[in-house]
Amino acid sequence: QVQLVESGGGWVQIGGSLRLSCVGSGSDFSINNAMAWYRQAPGEERELVASISSGAHYDHSVKGRFTNPRDSAKNTLYLQMNSLEPGDTALYCCAAPRRGGDFSKGHTWGQGTLVTVSS
Repeated sequence: QVQLVESGGGWVQIGGSLRLSCVGSGSDFSINNAMAWYRQAPGEERELVASISSGAHYDHSVKGRFTNPRDSAKNTLYLQMNSLEPGDTALYCCAAPRRGGDFSKGHTWGQGTLVTVSS
């Protein structure tokens, strides 16, 4: 099993920064497995923002502004968000493989953390 707990969301002004954290645990969890950040804005579908496996990948809308490093000692995946825009307002969730090292057997989700960007 896998458990994920996100934190770090909140309100931030346009152009500001936030760092989200996702702490993983459980018998099927490894920080070295593929992991990802998704977001869902009100009335919109969930979208993939960033992922990491052998390398990091970013959606074009956040490339150059977001990074998603991980800290193996803390079993934590981060999402560092800079130059935030109103369009980044969403519920952010991290995801880890349900079993194994990739998402072929499904996703496990955290509860999410809300990010609001405004002036």
